[in-house]
Amino acid sequence: MTFNKRDLTQFEGFGVPDLIGEGCQLLFVGINPGLWTAASGVHFAHPTNRFWPAMRRAGLVDFEPNIKPPAPSVPIVRPDYLGQPVSELRTAATQTHFCDPSNRFYPASRKAGMIDWTVGTTGGMANCQRADFVSRGMGITNLVSRATVRASELTPEELRQGGERLTELLRDLAPAVVAVAGITAYRVAFSDPRARVGSQAVLIEGTAIWAVPNPSGLNAHETVDSLAGWYRKVATAASLA
Repeated sequence: MTFNKRDLTQFEGFGVPDLIGEGCQLLFVGINPGLWTAASGVHFAHPTNRFWPAMRRAGLVDFEPNIKPPAPSVPIVRPDYLGQPVSELRTAATQTHFCDPSNRFYPASRKAGMIDWTVGTTGGMANCQRADFVSRGMGITNLVSRATVRASELTPEELRQGGERLTELLRDLAPAVVAVAGITAYRVAFSDPRARVGSQAVLIEGTAIWAVPNPSGLNAHETVDSLAGWYRKVATAASLA
């Protein structure tokens, strides 16, 4: 099963909740959600994105989310869930009704012969995977919350505002390391046109800032192995590896 263009365009402008728990020491910062991410509720969800394969290759996680869309017969409703705790996001993040593991709606519908799938096979990121990720001291947010087809659709002002929002977040969160996934976006967001990939010379609210390569499949300069190398570096800097 795969998303078609009509499915995806319904999610333009949507946001995705941050995946952050207590004790976050390494915060990955994407540019903004793509439509696959907005539709599935999973960061870096596009099939060609190398983030999760590289994270697994780096030994920072032992899973990769199973990214598939909600079943076509399930109405797509934009939930107002931004800012809610991760523990309350299962239905909102998967865009799927009756998504709590204890809910019998889909198993009963399958048993009745009305459908041939359940929420366990529609894909996404399981709560146990979310809990595992944050328990390892890692988190994910975005510079800009608005989902677009491509990050190039964002305006410089949106990226600068995203840099300001990230600064405010770091004031409260205080992780050891932030890794912004995309050097071009980093340069605009923090008004540093000469910045290069790697550790930056500045601290933001006491947090070490890194710019790492964009894991998007459009970035042909990077591979799963090269990205895994960068992720190991930032994890080591955050004392997680």
